[in-house]
Amino acid sequence: MERLRCQRIGCNATFTEDDNPENSCTYHESGPIFHDGMKKWSCCKKSSHDFSLFLEIPGCKTGKHTTEKPVIAKPAANRNRAIPAPTSMTNVSPKDACPRCRQGFFCSDHGSQPREVIPKASNTVTSVPSESNTDVQQHHPAPVKKKVDINEPQICKNKGCGKTFTEKENHDTACSYHPGPAIFHDRMRGWKCCDIHVKEFDEFISISPCTTGWHNASPAS
Repeated sequence: MERLRCQRIGCNATFTEDDNPENSCTYHESGPIFHDGMKKWSCCKKSSHDFSLFLEIPGCKTGKHTTEKPVIAKPAANRNRAIPAPTSMTNVSPKDACPRCRQGFFCSDHGSQPREVIPKASNTVTSVPSESNTDVQQHHPAPVKKKVDINEPQICKNKGCGKTFTEKENHDTACSYHPGPAIFHDRMRGWKCCDIHVKEFDEFISISPCTTGWHNASPAS
């Protein structure tokens, strides 16, 4: 029987109609809140500054898997409203007054670009041009992993994947994922790697991965 993909936020598992018992699905019933770099689930109040860790926060509700997209309750506007600029900045340009631009996030209104994080060991790392970076990611060698049984089930930590795999079945095109990073600005969510931006969070979660490679059970550094 054909396996279906669960559409609940935070689940991402596959199931069949004949194998879908109660409490087999763990999910978040309410949408996320993004504010000043913090990502928080409004249903359980758990949060993280790191988007990868945020997506790994386990769901707080259980039920049956479903193929119907959930209707996500919108958080109160006053809880997610950006802090206004100080009154002393009346003569500052709109770009300098924009809290997103000042933090280095992508801003469609003022043309800001995401701020690149400089690694501590900058003397040993050489930046790769964006044109060749995608090609390198698509043909990335198998990551170094701890020794595990080749038949032991593991969960892939690559962004946009989350599938269960075994080392016996792992290969250089087994995983479909987003190398990232994810970009959030006002009501827009998207991935820098494939330059796709949408308004709704469930649409963002369902954006098809743009890169293939090896499954990786270790969180990205």
